[in-house]
Amino acid sequence: MNNEEALASLAALAQQTRLDVFRLLVKAGEAGMLAGEIGESLGVRQNTMSANLTVLHNANMVRNERQGRSIRYFVNTESMRGLLGFLLEDCCGGRPELCQPMINEITQPCC
Repeated sequence: MNNEEALASLAALAQQTRLDVFRLLVKAGEAGMLAGEIGESLGVRQNTMSANLTVLHNANMVRNERQGRSIRYFVNTESMRGLLGFLLEDCCGGRPELCQPMINEITQPCC
């Protein structure tokens, strides 16, 4: 991940509804959620939810999959791991051996 990608990811998450959507999709895991289910869970109107999902998708924080007339959304775990790794890559004041185990754990696939 580079600076531009990290800024886009952080900007997408720097809004209450989008952060709520992202966290909800993290909880949903591999099953993901339909766009309508996300809106209902968070009490957000369809057009507002659509705009927020588009921002998250454009920042590569979520991915989607068409299922008939509906769209199912999933957290983009690769992007999430990339962002966390990027944020932590220079930690520990020049002593990477102190935090490398944590970085390795965070950036490994969870499933």
